[in-house]
This record gives sequence, structure tokens and C-alpha cells, in this order.
Amino acid sequence: MTTRDAAATWRGSALRWLPTFLGFPLGGALAALIAGPVDGFAVALVGGAITGSVLGAVQSWGMGAAGPPARQWIAATAVGLAAGLALGSATVGYGTGLGDLVVQGAICGLAIGTAQAFVLPGRVAYLWAPALSALWALGWATSTSIGIDVETQWTVFGASGALVVTAATAALPVLLATRTMRSAS
Repeated sequence: MTTRDAAATWRGSALRWLPTFLGFPLGGALAALIAGPVDGFAVALVGGAITGSVLGAVQSWGMGAAGPPARQWIAATAVGLAAGLALGSATVGYGTGLGDLVVQGAICGLAIGTAQAFVLPGRVAYLWAPALSALWALGWATSTSIGIDVETQWTVFGASGALVVTAATAALPVLLATRTMRSAS
């Protein structure tokens, strides 16, 4: 693979990934409409599964053919977010303070990253869960700090946190696309 091919792969993969930030607010809005506010274990499970399904579908599109099979990625994201949100929100007593949401985000990110790691290839999988844990905590901190109405008890942080997390995770599709190109060579 030439340097020009690598640069084109990086740019194309990163640019395709960036619009996936919309999966966060879309999934959160759908979950709020169907399941309601995250104020109990069952609501967290259902809302997390809904949000995770939407987010997983959008992210799968964002990774394109280089990513894991769509059904596997969507299922992993839905299961991870359902489990993570149920555990994380219960751990903080369904609180919505900055500290509560950072802890909840860390638990959600760890659960999602662990589930997704099972469908990711190679070394990327080993670092994914701890990275996503830190980034989901940052996502909640970002949205909470700029004044998003977190008292509504959303399943996921707002678009501001989603932009931060999506930009920080843009390396994933780049790594997967580069790996696919190397395998094809």
C-alpha cells in the first residue's frame, strides 16, 4: 500500500465515520419516546437496547465493508448498552449529577466496548473496552458541562458529547480499513 493509498483510506474512513455521531441523539430520542426516562432497571435495559440498536446500525454503516458484519456489531452494541446502562444507572441510583453521569458513562462504555471487542479483529479489540469506557465518561461530562438537560434521564449523552466521542473513535474505522487493504495486498 502506497502512502497516497493510506492517506486516502484514512481520510475516507474518518469522513464516513464522523456523521455517525447522529446515532447517539437519534437512538436516545427513540428510546425516550418508547421506554421513557431512565429511572429504573427495566427502562434502562429497554432504553439501552433501543439506543444501542440505532447507534450500532449507524456505526456499522460508518465502518463500511471493512467493519465487522452489521448484525454482529448492532447486536453487540445493543447488548452492551442495555447491560451497561442498566448496571451503570443503578450503580449511581439513577442520579443525574456530573459525577453520577461520568461513572454511569464509564460503566456503559466498558460494557459496550467489551461486547464490541468480541466482534473486532486482532489487537484493536484489546484496547477498545478501556478506551470506550473513558470516552463515554467524557461524553457525559461534555454534555452535562455545557448545560444539556440531563434531568430528563436520557439513555445517552447529547450531540455535544456524541461529537467528542465520535471524533475520538474515528481511529477505529481507519484501523479496520487499513487492515483490510493490507490483507488484500
